[in-house]
Amino acid sequence: MRDATRSAAGTEPAPELLEHTLVQGMRETGAHVGAVYLRSPDERALRLAVLSGVPWEIALPWARVGLNAPTPVADALRDRRLVWLGGQEETARRYPQLALVLPYPFALAAAAITTDGTEWGGLVLHWPGAHHAELSPGLRDAIGAICHRVGLLLGMAADSGHPVVPGATPRMVSPPEARDAEPPAVGHAASGETAVARFAERLPGGSCALDPDGRMTFVTTTAARLLGAGVSELLGARPWEALPWLNAPVAQDNYRASVISRRPASFTALRPPDRWLSFRLYPDATGISVRIASVPAVDAPDPAREPPPTPASATTRTAALYHLTHLAATLTEAVGVRDVADRVADQVLPATGAQTLALMTAEEGRLRTIGHRGGDGELKDRLDGSPLTSDAPAAHCLTTGTPSFFATPAELRDAHPSARLQDDMAAWCFLPLIVSGRPVGSLVLGYDLPHPFDLSERTVLTSLAGLIAQALDRARLYDANHRLAHSLQAGLLPHALPRMSGLDVAARYLPAGHGMGIGGDFYDLIRLDDTRAAAAIGDVQGHSVQAATLMGQVRTAVHATAGAPPSEVLARTNRLLTDLDPGLFTSCLYAHLDLARHRAHLASAGHPPPLLRHPGGRTEVLRLPPGLLLGIDPAATYSATGIALAPGTVLVLYTDGLVEVPGVDLDVATDALADRLAGAGDLDAEALAEVLVDDVRRRAHRSDDVALLVVRAR
Repeated sequence: MRDATRSAAGTEPAPELLEHTLVQGMRETGAHVGAVYLRSPDERALRLAVLSGVPWEIALPWARVGLNAPTPVADALRDRRLVWLGGQEETARRYPQLALVLPYPFALAAAAITTDGTEWGGLVLHWPGAHHAELSPGLRDAIGAICHRVGLLLGMAADSGHPVVPGATPRMVSPPEARDAEPPAVGHAASGETAVARFAERLPGGSCALDPDGRMTFVTTTAARLLGAGVSELLGARPWEALPWLNAPVAQDNYRASVISRRPASFTALRPPDRWLSFRLYPDATGISVRIASVPAVDAPDPAREPPPTPASATTRTAALYHLTHLAATLTEAVGVRDVADRVADQVLPATGAQTLALMTAEEGRLRTIGHRGGDGELKDRLDGSPLTSDAPAAHCLTTGTPSFFATPAELRDAHPSARLQDDMAAWCFLPLIVSGRPVGSLVLGYDLPHPFDLSERTVLTSLAGLIAQALDRARLYDANHRLAHSLQAGLLPHALPRMSGLDVAARYLPAGHGMGIGGDFYDLIRLDDTRAAAAIGDVQGHSVQAATLMGQVRTAVHATAGAPPSEVLARTNRLLTDLDPGLFTSCLYAHLDLARHRAHLASAGHPPPLLRHPGGRTEVLRLPPGLLLGIDPAATYSATGIALAPGTVLVLYTDGLVEVPGVDLDVATDALADRLAGAGDLDAEALAEVLVDDVRRRAHRSDDVALLVVRAR
C-alpha cells in the first residue's frame, strides 16, 4: 500500500491526491459526506481542509475546531480512537451541541489520522439516516484504511518539503456518485437534454433542480411562474437568495434536513401576498429535485396563524440564525476567556456576514483585544490599548452602554471625526457587552461594503452581544477561580527538591486539561541524613479544592513519619486519614532510600507500580503488593519490598495520569512507559523526566493530573 501511495504521490500534487483519496474512501464506505481536517500549524486547532457531499455554508460552523473542543473529530484525535454516532438519540446524548444545530437523522464516524506518532488531523464521514446504527468490523477496518492512506500522503508531502496546509476555506470536491453519474438515457443523444426539459414542462406543477451547493441548475417555466420570477433570475441562484419570501426557517431547515439525511422533505410557504405553494424535495448525491405546486384555497393554512414573511431587507436571515444557534450552543461549553474569544471569532463572522471582528475587554482603564479575525491585524493594533476616555467608537460604546451602527464611512466620520480604523472597511457595528447593567467589553464588526442595519438586524446583533457578554463574564470568573485553585495546589507541592551527593533527582507536575478542576497529585523527596532519603508520590481521588487540601495533609503525615519503615509510614498515614474521614481515598507509594548500603525498600497503598532501570539498561515494572488505598480501613497493613540501588540505577515514581489512555489497557500502557525509559539511554534525571512526559505533554487534552519523580543513584 505504501509503495502504491508513493507512486501516485509522485505523479499528482498532494492536495489533489488527498481529494481523490477522500472520494475513493467515500465510495468504499458508502458515505455521502466526507471531510478531512488538518492540524493548523500556528494554533491548537483543526481546520477543515477538504469537504465533499455537503454545501460549504452548512459545514462552516465547524470550519475550525479547537483540539479541546467537545466534538467528534477533536475527541477522535485527542484519544486516538474512532468515534461512532449511530443515530439522533446517541448524538444528542454524547454531543448535544451538534444535535441542536443538526437535528436530522444521520450516522457519523470520526477517526484520527496519525502515522509514526505524528498527529496530522482527523477524518469525518456521514451516512444517511437509514444507515445501520451499529458500526460493523468491516466498516471500522475500511475507515482505518482510509486514515492510513491519508496519513501516508500527508507524511510524504511533508517529507518532500511541500506539506499540505489547510487554507481559509476548504477544497470542495464532488462526491463519488455525482462524479460517476451517467447522463439520463432519454430520446437520442443529440436531443436528450431538450427531451428532458420538455418532459418536465408537460408535468403538472413546476419542477426545478438544485446542485450540491444549493444553486438552481434547472427551472421549468411553470416553476418560474409559480415562484413569481424569471427563469434567468433563478438559474445559478439559491432559492432563498433570489426569493426573499423563501428566506424562512422552514425552507432552509427542510433543505438542510434533505441534504444531511438524504431523505425526502416537504413544506409549504406563502408567496406574498396570498398564494400558498407546496414544495417537495427529493435528494441524492448529485443534488435535489424539487416539485412545486399551488395549494388549493381550501387546504391553505390560516394566514392569521402564520408568521409574517421575512422582509426583503433583512440581512439576519435563516442562515445567520443557523450560525447563531451554533454559537449559542458552543458558548455553553466554553470555559475560559481564551476559549470564549476563539469561539466568538470563529462563529460570528459567518453568522453576521462581516469581514473583520475584534472582541475586547476593559483592563486598567484601557481596551484590550482578546480575540480578532479577518483583515491583516490592523484593526487589532489600532484598538488595543485605547483609553476608555477616548473618543474611539469602541470605547464610547463600552462606557455608554449604547450600540452604534454606521452604514457608511461618512456616518462614522460624522459621529467620530478622530476615529482611526481600517480604511478598506465601509460599514461598522460597535456593540457593548453588558451583564446585569455592568459593561464587560465590546464587540466590533467591520463590513467591506456599505451595510444598512435595519431594525431586525440591530435587534439580533444586540441579542448576540448579550449572549457573548454572559459567556465572557462566566469565563472571567472561571479563569480567576482556576488561577486561585492552581496557586493553592502549587503552594502545597515542594518548591525545590533537596540536594544529596548520592542522588540525581527531577520532578514534573502537569495539571489536567482546562476545565477539569484542581487535582490532588503530589510528590516529595525528604532528606533524612547524609546517606538516607525518602521518596513519596500519591494521588488523592477527585478534582477539587478538598482534594488539594487532603493532598497537603497526606504530605504532612508522610513527613511526620518519614524515616520509619515504609510499611509503618503508610499504616500511620492511613490511620490519620481514616480519623479525618474526608470522604476521599488516596493512593500512595513510599520508598526508603539507603545510599550507603545501595538498597531501597518500597511499600504501596494501591498506587501504580514504579519502574526500575538497572545500570546495564534492563528495565522492569516493579509489581509491588498493592495494599489498600489510604483512608478506607484504619486496620489496613502494608508490606515492603527491598531492591538493589546500585550506582546508575533509576527509580521512577508516577501517578496514573502519565499512563492512562482511553481504550488502552493499563498494563500495556505501563509497559510502553518502561520501554521508553529503557530506550532513553544513560541520561541524567532531568533529561529522563522530559522523555517520560513528552508524550502526555503533547496530548491535546488531559483528563487527569500527572506527577512524576525520577530518582537516579549516582
